[in-house]
Parts: sequence; structure tokens; C-alpha cells
Amino acid sequence: MALVPRLSRKYCIVGTMGAIQNKLEGPVSEELQLVQAAKKGDDSAFEELVRRYDRNVFRIAQHITQNREDAEDVVQEAFLKAYGNLSKFQEQSKFYTWLVRIAVNEALMKLRRRKPERTVSLDEDIKTEDDSLPREIADWSPNPEQQYTQAELREILSKTIQGLPPGFRTVFVLRDVEGLSTEETAAALELSVPAVKSRLLRARLQLRERLGKYFQRRENGNDKSGDASSGDGNQ
Repeated sequence: MALVPRLSRKYCIVGTMGAIQNKLEGPVSEELQLVQAAKKGDDSAFEELVRRYDRNVFRIAQHITQNREDAEDVVQEAFLKAYGNLSKFQEQSKFYTWLVRIAVNEALMKLRRRKPERTVSLDEDIKTEDDSLPREIADWSPNPEQQYTQAELREILSKTIQGLPPGFRTVFVLRDVEGLSTEETAAALELSVPAVKSRLLRARLQLRERLGKYFQRRENGNDKSGDASSGDGNQ
């Protein structure tokens, strides 16, 4: 009879540990539920993933390729490859991160075909002008927000981003435009976290330097046709 209380306590402890384990693991995300359903053949689940992410993937692709038609092709190829390789997705990261990695690779392949004389890669050692960080950042005075509308500023920023080298531009777009975390950006680009941080810093500094020069030129010469993306964007 003495065994009954002991067994009861034992099962109580086991049950408590199981509840704690389930709490630690947490509920399956809605995205992962869609992925798992798609793996089982539910096409509507994958269509929902497409609806969720197609615009984001298109923006990323357009920033990299700088061509709308190429970006549309990248979106189509990225989702087709994701669908065809869904069984290989191990669910250890977000599906969106995995999808972005596919899209970035497709976009870079577009650039390679367009510029066969020079291979475009995110793994190469990218250098800034004079192989150093910008030494002097131009002062934005007066404040650009006081002189330009939000639409004008968005257009200026977009053109300036296009002037960044592909390796910098891609990191900047994923991290600062699309809002991925540093870790997610690193996973999507198959780079180390320190490499992402380094390239993001250089991208931000180059962007600020180019914008500073652009605003100074327009202020000094009142030139409304200046191009903020000037510079070699293929470094």
C-alpha cells in the first residue's frame, strides 16, 4: 500500500516535467503550421505563404537587380525552388529567412549573367573608396526634411541605396529596409554575424557620405537634377 503514494508522486513529477517541457518549447508558429501543411500536400497553405511574402521578396530582388522584370523573375524562381525543395527545409530557422536566402542567390545569379566579366559574390572582400571607412561625413545643414517632401526623400534614398556595392546593398536592404535581425540577415546570406555587422556599418557610412555630398551639391548649386547614387556601385 505504501507504493501507491510513491507512484502517485512519481507520475505527478513526470506530468509536471512534461508540462514544463511543453511550455519551454512553446506553440508552433502560424508560419511553421503553414509550412508543415504545405509539406503534406496542402497547396493552399503554400499559396498563403506566397501571399505573405511575395511583396517583401520582390522589394529585396529589385534592390539587388535594380530591374523590375528581373525582380519579378527572381520572385517566381524563388517560390518555385522553395516549393520544389520544401521537404529539405529542416524548420530550424524561419521559412522567410530560408526563402530570402533562395531569392538573394537567384538575384545574384541575374547580376552574374548581366555582368559576365565580373563575378558578383557576397563572400568577397568588399572595399570602400580608398579601402577605408569614410573619414569625414558631410554635415546635413539645413535639415533635408525641412527642404524636401517625404516622397522626394524616399526617391533620393532609393537612388542612393542603388549606388552601393551589391554586398553592402544587400545587407543594408535586409537589415535596415526589410527589418530582419542581424542573426536572420546572417542566416539568409550565409555570412557570419560579425561580417554582417561590418558590412552594415560600412553601408550606413557610405550611404550617409553619399547623401551628404548630394545635399551639399544641391544646396550650393541648387541643382535639382543631381544623382545621389553617383559612384561605382559595382565594387
